[in-house]
Amino acid sequence: MSAVLVTGANGFVGSALCASLERQGIEVRRAVRDAKSATESGVGEIGPDTDWTGALAGCDTVVHAAARVHVMRDSADDPLAAFRAVNTAGTLNLAAQAAAAGVRRLVFISSVKVNGEAGHHAAQDEPAPADPYGVSKAEAEAGLHKIGAASGLETVVIRPPLVYGPGVGANFLRLMRAVDRGMVLPFGRVENRRSLIFVGNLASGIAQCLTHPAAAGRTWMISDGQDLSTPELVTMLAHHLGRPPRLMPVPVPVMRWAAAALGKSQEADRLLGNLTVDSDPIRNELGWQAPYSVDQGLAATVAWYRGRLS
Repeated sequence: MSAVLVTGANGFVGSALCASLERQGIEVRRAVRDAKSATESGVGEIGPDTDWTGALAGCDTVVHAAARVHVMRDSADDPLAAFRAVNTAGTLNLAAQAAAAGVRRLVFISSVKVNGEAGHHAAQDEPAPADPYGVSKAEAEAGLHKIGAASGLETVVIRPPLVYGPGVGANFLRLMRAVDRGMVLPFGRVENRRSLIFVGNLASGIAQCLTHPAAAGRTWMISDGQDLSTPELVTMLAHHLGRPPRLMPVPVPVMRWAAAALGKSQEADRLLGNLTVDSDPIRNELGWQAPYSVDQGLAATVAWYRGRLS
């Protein structure tokens, strides 16, 4: 394989992917906002006018992991326009330049949010994004397929659910910190199911989609293959943290009422609701198997968290 261009190479997913590809002996070119070494390509802000010429030179494949990420409380005056500028227009600009430069395949890291915020989802389901981030990713996917059909660029879309692992932030890090501090958590009666993916498993799936002939032109859901309830996740985190799981059996309707009163309904949905994906196709059709179990992924995440505290 020729060089792989990875955008967002210094981010949570991008850094894990670069390390994984290099362990396999694959030449990686890192695209970051500001280049600091000879192995990086500085591209500045990602948007409709970004010049990818230098970064794409000599690359046969691209993994587009850079994005304006979802945040719970967006401070932008027009969040949808801000997401579209980076995640939609920025992605399609990269794809068009990649096609013109003779790149063979582009793998786009999208999100389960294209499908929605709840329920069980397969790749062929009709998109139903519920927020500006999901809308921007869905529009990017649609545009990528058009560019691929017109130019011959092989486009591959991967929609991961919640990604965890060393370097994780946001809600997952807050939950881990709460368990470590021995906080009593009101999830004892929650019976939900959530799909997750360890960042090392996601990197492995991306690598499979870079090379497998059957991946081209397709959209793939991916997960660890073991869906968890919130109490199960808390219990497993507590085990690796060496803490007792402190779970109080509060009725779910009471928690939803309290969350709504505090303006935190979206946060509550991520802890109380169901969101699962069908990752059988990537296993059955591309022969991909997750190299790490959920237990191994959580152990690595906790080890990283402990390392931050030392």
